[in-house]
Amino acid sequence: MRIALMVLRLFFKAFYYFGRIWWCSIHENISYEEGFRWAKKTTLAANRAGRVKIEAHGLENLPDKDGFIMFPNHQGLFDGLVFLESCPRPFAFVMKKEAANIILLKQVRKALGALTIDREDLRQSMKVIQKMAEEVKQGRNFIIFPEGTRSRQGNHTLEFKGGSFKSAMKARCPIVPCALIDSFIPFDENSIRPVTVKIFYLKPMYYEEYKDMKTTQIAEEVRRRIDETIIGYTQNNPEKA
Repeated sequence: MRIALMVLRLFFKAFYYFGRIWWCSIHENISYEEGFRWAKKTTLAANRAGRVKIEAHGLENLPDKDGFIMFPNHQGLFDGLVFLESCPRPFAFVMKKEAANIILLKQVRKALGALTIDREDLRQSMKVIQKMAEEVKQGRNFIIFPEGTRSRQGNHTLEFKGGSFKSAMKARCPIVPCALIDSFIPFDENSIRPVTVKIFYLKPMYYEEYKDMKTTQIAEEVRRRIDETIIGYTQNNPEKA
């Protein structure tokens, strides 16, 4: 219902925004920063039309220099739009191959230079991890969801996969844990009531902190920090538990 509301309220503008993103996606000479700019403009308009407010905390925790990876919990289909609206720094996604060719997602993927991963193909997954590490070293930022799939459990996380952190280890880059709260509501509930989604950008883990850890240990620590943030919020807001 909320997606329908967004489309209805942005019916004419939607063609313009989609056209700009499509233009960025088919021209290799257009930077991913430009693609990100149009994806952000589209997201801001869509979220307003869909009666969704994004409340961002901890933006000051983002590393001063580009070349970092954000690791959020994965609540729902709306998660990507939370980052596109709130994050001031251009980034690309790592997305599952099943979503790579969905209309609009396909164009956004190409415009941002996002990477597609096949979790059933170990060799292809390792190539993607290596490619992401190389691009991060060159100063690009990425988001990858270490749960691998939506939790479908509201404000509760699933196990974080250690393999998701191999790219950070290879790039020796900052790891930024991100806690999403109520991001499952906008697209996963059949409602158009106004909703506020919260995103907490937590203090980064730098290479010196995690260099002697196994990737499974990094995954557990990142999940612990995210869970701690979610629990702290829900304890003060029992209706969100």
